[in-house]
Amino acid sequence: MPRILGVDLPKEKRIDVSLRYLYGIGESNSKDVLKEAGIDPAKRGKDLSEEEVSRITAVLQKGYRVEGDLRRELAQNIKRLMDIGSYRGFRHKKSLPVRGQRTKTNARTRKGPRKNVGIIRAAAEAPAKKPAPAAGK
Repeated sequence: MPRILGVDLPKEKRIDVSLRYLYGIGESNSKDVLKEAGIDPAKRGKDLSEEEVSRITAVLQKGYRVEGDLRRELAQNIKRLMDIGSYRGFRHKKSLPVRGQRTKTNARTRKGPRKNVGIIRAAAEAPAKKPAPAAGK
């Protein structure tokens, strides 16, 4: 199982597909990296030699932002928007959709599970009951 930039790649899949397990590498970047490293995209992960893995790693470190660096950069961009008080930063702070989607009916992924608003009948009826008057008086 080849390990590139701290990520274990699947050994049974083709290397052009396996590289997509790295955050920030998609289909076109994967093909570009393999072309630059001089590796056949149809090769399986288990068939890669240590030298080929090191060539792929060198290409990725030289010309691509992936994994931790990319995640850190995105987090800093969002934090900057929040700090300057922009509309997008405000939406990020409140965990609402940032790009203009409607929120009246959808946006459950961003907003989380529904919160019921209203009274719960069992709790509302309990204090309303008065003690019954004594029968003898």
